[in-house]
Amino acid sequence: MADRPLKIHFIRLIRSIQISMGEAKPNRKSSQKTSILSFQQSMRIQPSTLQFLADLADNNHRDWFQANKDRYESALADAKALTKAVENALNETDRIESSNLFRIYRDVRFSKDKSPYKNNFGIGFRRATKRLRGGYYLQLEPGASFVGGGFWQPEAHDLKRIRDEFAFDDQPIRQIIAAPDFQRYFGGLQGEELKTAPQGYEKDHPAIDLIRKKGFVVMRPFTDAEVTSEDFLNEVRKTFEAMRPFFDYMSMVLTTNLNGESLLGD
Repeated sequence: MADRPLKIHFIRLIRSIQISMGEAKPNRKSSQKTSILSFQQSMRIQPSTLQFLADLADNNHRDWFQANKDRYESALADAKALTKAVENALNETDRIESSNLFRIYRDVRFSKDKSPYKNNFGIGFRRATKRLRGGYYLQLEPGASFVGGGFWQPEAHDLKRIRDEFAFDDQPIRQIIAAPDFQRYFGGLQGEELKTAPQGYEKDHPAIDLIRKKGFVVMRPFTDAEVTSEDFLNEVRKTFEAMRPFFDYMSMVLTTNLNGESLLGD
């Protein structure tokens, strides 16, 4: 798997959009739904969208951007269509509270880099209810597109709960990581980690490789050719499906204590 900075602001899943044609004659509403799903299955990111982002990276200033505003609007519409398609796919098997196509304008107030624009489209998907944990993310960037998800910089109490679970029994998470689909799509579990054991944990603990982590994320890179192929949405769907066992396990951990009792008051 390619090594590149984890830009994950995360986020997550996509469900298969599979159209099943029954023997009964569909009513008008079902026909409209089938038409929408067919569009989503075949949609792809246009090469012009990636080309705009590549040109923007080489001309990151307001004069160029204003002169190419029509190209930006076209690329933005492309990204919006993908956002909606992914959100609809996710809601087939998950509960998505909202999707967010991040603004292309950079906040440069506290940055040494004063480039006004991002050279990517980032899309986040927020899961609904306290029971469903984990964040899903998709980024379109020439030469650096990826799908990712997980638990990036979790809050202190969540981080401790995760570490305590790994210290108690690390076999469930290791089985998930070792699963063929997980290995094929992600290669392993990523995230920043401490150089030594965090306070309160033994340095020679069998799960110290997991306990030292400060974040728990996965990602799959996509080439430009893959992003602009007609199969891109389907590949995104399969990638998020491979992520789901990890999300389900971590959701269980973060909504219960070590005794398996709910922390949600029910």
